[in-house]
Amino acid sequence: MPDIHTVAVFCGSHAGENPAFRVAATELGRGMATAGIRLVYGGGRVGLMGALADGALAAGGVVVGVIPEFLTHWEVAHDGISEMIVTDSMHTRKRRMFELSDAFVSLPGGLGTLDETIEILTWRQLKLHNKPILVCDVAGSAAPLLAAIEAAIATGFAPVEARTLFERTDGVAATIERLLRLQAVRNGAAALL
Repeated sequence: MPDIHTVAVFCGSHAGENPAFRVAATELGRGMATAGIRLVYGGGRVGLMGALADGALAAGGVVVGVIPEFLTHWEVAHDGISEMIVTDSMHTRKRRMFELSDAFVSLPGGLGTLDETIEILTWRQLKLHNKPILVCDVAGSAAPLLAAIEAAIATGFAPVEARTLFERTDGVAATIERLLRLQAVRNGAAALL
């Protein structure tokens, strides 16, 4: 049984231009389920979110969606997952995903994915948690995020230690392997948020 039991995955509500992104999302869901890792994600049935959830479900995994109520009215909620948690806001969604998870993985995505990833990195920088954060690089998708972090360091807006807040993993297989080797650090940080 892995020490990481539940992982929140941030990813796009669109599939993106590169077919490798959808393949990676499906493989990550399948790989997590096979490894006995419960998936927490944004609750959508579309884009990479839908592929991720469907991959986990097809492999017999447990999938928990966390979605703000207003998005359920847009008919994007996945109705076939293990559990759906409906929140009152985007912020509450992120907090709930944090509380449920032992670690985080960022896949390709748009502004929402960037927001979730940066916020969880910021919370770690502020010592509100010490949970592992993996940036899964699929076909070079992580390059813009990593460049933004490097630019913040180079211009004096982030310390060089910002590089230690996360790990870049090269694709899905490396991400699953890393999750299985990580030790979850539980320090009650959820209460600080």
